[in-house]
Parts: sequence; structure tokens; C-alpha cells
Amino acid sequence: MTAPATNPPKGGLIRSSMVLSGLTLVSRVMGLARDLVLTARLGASATIGADAYYTALAFPNLFRRIFAEGAFASAFVPAYTKTLTGEGQAQADRIASDALATLAAATLALTLAAQLAMPWLMFVINPGYVDDPAKFKLAVVLTQITMPYLPCMAIGALLSGVLNAHRRFILTGIFPTILNAVMLIVVLPQTDPLRAAYAAAIGVPIAGVLQAGLLWWGVRRTGAKIRLARPKLSPEIKALIALAIPGTIAASAVQINIFVSGILASMVAGGRAWMEVAARLYQLPLGLIGVAVGVALLPRLSSAVQAKDADDAQGATDQAVVFSLALTAPAAAALIAMPFFLIDGLFTRGVFTPEDARETGKVLLQYGWGVPAFVLVRVLQPAFFARADTKSPMRFGLISVAVNIVLGVSLFPLVGVQGIAAATSVAAWLNVAQLAVLLARRGDYTPSARAWSKIGRILAASAVFGLLLAAASHYRSVLEAPLRGLALPGLGAKEIAILSVSAVGVAVYGLLLLAVRGITPTEIRAALRRRPGDAAVPTDL
Repeated sequence: MTAPATNPPKGGLIRSSMVLSGLTLVSRVMGLARDLVLTARLGASATIGADAYYTALAFPNLFRRIFAEGAFASAFVPAYTKTLTGEGQAQADRIASDALATLAAATLALTLAAQLAMPWLMFVINPGYVDDPAKFKLAVVLTQITMPYLPCMAIGALLSGVLNAHRRFILTGIFPTILNAVMLIVVLPQTDPLRAAYAAAIGVPIAGVLQAGLLWWGVRRTGAKIRLARPKLSPEIKALIALAIPGTIAASAVQINIFVSGILASMVAGGRAWMEVAARLYQLPLGLIGVAVGVALLPRLSSAVQAKDADDAQGATDQAVVFSLALTAPAAAALIAMPFFLIDGLFTRGVFTPEDARETGKVLLQYGWGVPAFVLVRVLQPAFFARADTKSPMRFGLISVAVNIVLGVSLFPLVGVQGIAAATSVAAWLNVAQLAVLLARRGDYTPSARAWSKIGRILAASAVFGLLLAAASHYRSVLEAPLRGLALPGLGAKEIAILSVSAVGVAVYGLLLLAVRGITPTEIRAALRRRPGDAAVPTDL
């Protein structure tokens, strides 16, 4: 007897996104604290520990993005949601259990193979380290230590998909904070860069186990009964893999670009560290907004497509685009207007030198103008995934990556590491253009006239905001002069200045946005208000 269908609640997109964004903000603040400690303890160009550690962290994350959080998760969420809606909880649990077993087995095998082959893989990943045997050996050992993070995060990504399908976003937003907390606990007591690098690497798999355990507990709390099972290729899993293959190819192509970027950056002492520190800032809006909106949008779009509700699909995507740009356009303006001010004010301390801050600022500037594109890709791709189309994003991803690699290799000899970042931004905007054009041609999505009006006003407010920040950066010495006599724990004049400018800037942008009616108070209240018939965003877990 078939279990009765379970209809996931149709909650407000922005409310769900705000829950995730708020929790992600907590995680990112902790992540900033972690990065401040890491850069102070590891440095960049002055030690071998920083480049080796960032290499060790990048390798498991590379495969995590290919197999776990990217293609497989994007294929799994619509399939799980459709099964949960049409066939009931029991059948959805069976599919999730089989998917979990398959993903865990594949990533465990990959982890063991990578650990055994790491000395040879490192020659390919970072040939620039070969001339420094100590750095090469350290990178190999640290990467072998961090690799078990991969299966933990693969399991975590699938469990997050189950929670999101049940509209349970709290734990999805909370679990990244575990890694940040563990990093702070293990690295903060260290004073030697090499010891700090080892401590940070050991903390990564410990955090992974804790993260996967927390999500497992949360899934059980929803009533889902996902079990550990022997891997088997059931018809449903074969269909899921078939859906995931195009996305995996696209994600693999993206990772090829990361490989090429890493190879180039490894040829400059501190190059990997500069890129990683810049990434922490430009990925902040991506984590806060792009991922949050994308995660909340996919289940709602999947339900709307299944119900053939074109108005809900249009409204949800309009909301996501406008909301994302309202937050990413000013972020891009800030990164373009004062990149060195941000990096120097936040990170220059310990063995992270002013020259490291200057080079990192150049990289951050080039990433900055790509920020809206990085987020829009996350917003537009669910419109394809919800319609079981993973091939189009794959095709566009391959084209963008090819452009990225060619540009990166061409620009690196001319302008150095910042050329790699510039190529990434160009490729991201190309990807957005391809996604938007095809959605319009199919009639699946084109921003409404109201959405276009909002976008224009948001861009105008962001431009004014950027000019004000550029002026603050230009007159930085004037701003810092009266602060030099202040003595606050851990904060000097430069730290107080950048934090003050950032806080005032956020308030000014908010007023500008309201003044030009990019977003109105009524729209904010409507987006956050629970409408009759909507499910409350669960706050229990």
C-alpha cells in the first residue's frame, strides 16, 4: 500500500533565505575570526605553512564541490522533493538511504586513493612547490590529513538536502560554524607557523565528523528515517547518477580551472595565500546570499514546476534576483572601492605583512566586480535544476571555464596573481549571460518590468555607495589620525577605522536604497511576513 503523499510546505522564499543568511552571517563572522587568527599565525609569503595549509584545505574541497555539494546535491533535491510529494515519506527515505550509501562509498574510496597517491598528485597540483622541498613535503602531509573531510562533507551535503526539502533551514545554516569553532580552538594557542599549520589540518577532519553528526541528528528529528545501508545501484539511484553526470562534468571543468589557477599561484611565494585571503572576503556575499537564496529557491521552484504554477515560479525568481542584487551590488562596490583598506585593516598583523596585504588587495579588486555574477549563477541555475535540466548549466559551465583558463594563463605573465582573479570574474559574467539568455528564449524566466525597475534603482544606490567608500579609502590617513591614541583590546587605529567605515557605510546604503525605492519598507515586511497558508520557517531544527 502506497503511503499518502506528503506536500512540503510552501513557505516564503525571502523568509527562508533570511533564516539561512542570518545563520550564515554568524558562521561568516566566526570564519572571519578564524581567518584573522590563521593569517596572523601562518602569514603568507614569509612562511611555508600558509601555502601548504591552503593547499591541504583546497584539495578535499575540490572533490566536495564536484561530487557532493554541486552536481549530486542539485540532482538529489528535486528528486527527493518529487518523491516526498508524490509517493510519501517512506519511499523518499529509501531513496535517500540508497543515495547516502552510494555517495559515502564513492567518496571514501576516493579519499583513500588520494591519500596513497598524494606525493605524485602534488607534482601536478602545485609544481611550483618542487623547488622548495620543505614546502612540498609539508603540503603532502597536510593534504593527507585533511582528505577525510571529503566523505564527511559529502554525507553532510545530502543530509542538508533532506533538511531543506522539509523546509528545515536552521541546521543547514548552523553546521558551518562547527569548522570555524574547531579551527579557533586548535590554532589560537599556537605560536609557531608550522605547528599552527599542523593543528589547523588536524582540526579539519575533526570538524567534518562533528558536522555530519549534527546533520544526521537533525534529519532524524524531522521524522525521516534514513538508514546506513549497503551501496546498491537501484533504478532510482541510476536515474539520479544520470542526472548528476552533466553537472559533475561541469563541476569538474570548474575544478580544472581551480587546478590551473593553483598551478600558476604556486609559482609565486605567498600566491596561494593571497588568493585564499581575498576569497574569504569576496565569498562572503556568495555564502550569505547566493547559497542561501539558491538553497531556498530550488525546493520552491521544484514544487512550482511540479504544480505547473508559472506565476509562483516567476515571482520566486524575481524575488531571488532582486534580493540578491540588493545585497551583492553594494558588496561589489565596497570591494572595488577600498580593497587594500579592507585587507590591511583586517589582516595585517603577525607574519602577514603590509606587502601581503597590498598584493591581496589587487586580487580582491579583480574578484570584486565579479561578485554579483558569482551570486546570480547560484540564483539562475535552480531554474534549470527544478526542470530536471542539468545539461544546459553543464554546457555553459564548460564554455565559461575554457574562457577562464585561457584568460588566466594569458593574464598571469602580464599582471601576476590578480590576472587569475580577473579571468574568474569575466567567466562568471559570461556564465550569467548564457543562463539568462536561454531561460528567456525558452520562456521559463525573464525579469518582469517591476524587477528591472528595482534592479536599476539598486545599481544607482550602489554606485553612490561605492563613491563614498572610495573617498573614505582615499582619506584613510585622516580617518585614522584621531584613532591612534585609542587602546582597545586587539584593535588599533586601522582596525577601528575599517570597522567604523564599514558600519557607517552599511547604514548609508540602507538609507540610499530606501530613498530610491530599490526596496521599500512595505516590501521588506511583506517578504518576511508569514502569509495565510504558508508554513512557518521551522525554528526547532
